[in-house]
Amino acid sequence: MTDNAAHPSSDAVALAHRIGELLATIRPAEAELGALLVEIEQRGAMELFGYRSVARLLEHLGDVPKPAAERWVKRARLVNPGRNLDGSPIPALAPATGAAARAGRLSNPMIDVITDVLTRVPAEHRLSAEAHLLTFAEEAGHKQVAGLGARILAHLAPDGLAPHDSEPVVPARELFLRRKRTGVWELSGRFDDETGKRASALLDALAERRTGDEGPDFRTTPQRYGDAFSDAVDLALNSPDLPMQAGERAHVMVAVSSADLKSGVGKATLGDTGTMTAAEARLHACDAMIIPAVLGAESEPLNLGRLRRLISAGLRRALFLRDRGCAFPGCHRPPRHCQGHHIRHVRHEARVYPIGGARPPTLDRHSGSVKLRAA
Repeated sequence: MTDNAAHPSSDAVALAHRIGELLATIRPAEAELGALLVEIEQRGAMELFGYRSVARLLEHLGDVPKPAAERWVKRARLVNPGRNLDGSPIPALAPATGAAARAGRLSNPMIDVITDVLTRVPAEHRLSAEAHLLTFAEEAGHKQVAGLGARILAHLAPDGLAPHDSEPVVPARELFLRRKRTGVWELSGRFDDETGKRASALLDALAERRTGDEGPDFRTTPQRYGDAFSDAVDLALNSPDLPMQAGERAHVMVAVSSADLKSGVGKATLGDTGTMTAAEARLHACDAMIIPAVLGAESEPLNLGRLRRLISAGLRRALFLRDRGCAFPGCHRPPRHCQGHHIRHVRHEARVYPIGGARPPTLDRHSGSVKLRAA
């Protein structure tokens, strides 16, 4: 070994000292940021900032990749106390580790190693195990501390943790649905294994390729599963067991002017924020509940008509018996996936109606006036 290697220069010592100073500044700041993220999560990231999770908030504000943001939040939860929904405190898994992190004595890999060990240590030995790990961390790296953690686990539970005889834990299920400014909706979530298996079986059945008269089904796998999810939503909305919402069955409100509905040109309001074309609104109006309304110059309601449905229950049963599914060429969806629609719109049909009432839509197969079409 040369003398230069054995005795670092003053410049090297100064550089190493500066690295230590910067780490002593960065590490407490990272620990404080973690505590702040836990506080935001407890108060509600959606209520405070409009983000569905605190990890997504960190991802956008800090330009942090999603996996890194999620690891940061997970680490912060383990070393910082929280609160239950009723306001009662939730103690941190590793409070002493959190204090050492805020003092700048631990790197993020070291925190991850210690908390990973403590999650597997029985609760009655967790305090002493954390003290041993932190003492060793003062003079060793995170890989050496991981080795000590493995020896602690082998000593405390050589055969693994004993199974609990308590009641089954409530499955963890989370779902996030967010509308972007472009009108596209993002869906993400996580479920227990049983729920995931049932959802997979349902989507697999609905996402099968449909090879019909027009040729093979060229949709990609994500496209087929996206269509399958849309079909599953329609099936749920049509279920008679669906709970009531504000005194009515769950539904989506579409508002369109009478002129746009007749012409098929223009826009319709979908729900409270979305839009759809008037042509799409006409397509859905055939098999929807319609409430005619007359508005004044200031958009004040002057008259509100009665609820009516163009495709009656009896007519739908007749279409079910006649078409046995979607009448569009090449589509083989079953009747429960279909809605009643005018193939040739009634306003284009010249007819003479009897005095005293309007004539209902024809069920003649050759006229093609009304058929079942896939939703």
